[in-house]
Amino acid sequence: MSFRLVIALSALLGAGSLAAQTPAPAEAAAAAPTEQAAALKPGDATAGQAKTAVCAACHGMDGNAPAAQYPKLAGQHASYIARELGLFKSGKRANPIMLGFAAPLSEQDMRDIGAYFASKTSLPGVADAKLVPVGETYYRSGDAKDGVPACMACHGPDGRGNPGAEYPQLAGQHADYIATRLKAYRDGSAGGDDHAKIMEAIAKPLSDAEIAALASYVEGLHAVDASTAVK
Repeated sequence: MSFRLVIALSALLGAGSLAAQTPAPAEAAAAAPTEQAAALKPGDATAGQAKTAVCAACHGMDGNAPAAQYPKLAGQHASYIARELGLFKSGKRANPIMLGFAAPLSEQDMRDIGAYFASKTSLPGVADAKLVPVGETYYRSGDAKDGVPACMACHGPDGRGNPGAEYPQLAGQHADYIATRLKAYRDGSAGGDDHAKIMEAIAKPLSDAEIAALASYVEGLHAVDASTAVK
């Protein structure tokens, strides 16, 4: 066997050995998300507090937004907050201001921020008594004629939402913010994920007056306190 042939065989065998030890690009790509997911921990409210300093200007230090154009985050489900931050970061939910804040956040940061605001208590709001009859009808019964389901089917009879399905808490939320979001859903500009598509279909038949009544009613909803509930 010539010297050159020996060198060629050695190189080939070495390459084969290296290939056996090095995962293919597709395998490496598949392993990366698994390792990243394994590194994520449940949200830490203490860690989250330090990460919410920039949120305070609009949403309040404790998540009770002082201006009605911004949503209250206090008491909101941690999983919902983390999901929405992810949508802002990806651009699926378009908001230039929130994109700037969400862009540098890691998934762990989002979980921690969600845990912090979830640990706070949302201050109650007040509904306009004149709008309650219409708002309550839509919230609790919907409108079968227009194919509008009852809001409480997803958000609960007391507006506490459903953390497992990541349906947000609505109780006590600013009416102005709720009305703005419902109008955005109605005209298809809200953005988001599959949940947004559901809301687009629900909001489409609603008039401005019906949205105003529903938003006001939602602001006046109070979560039931189990310690004071009638037995």
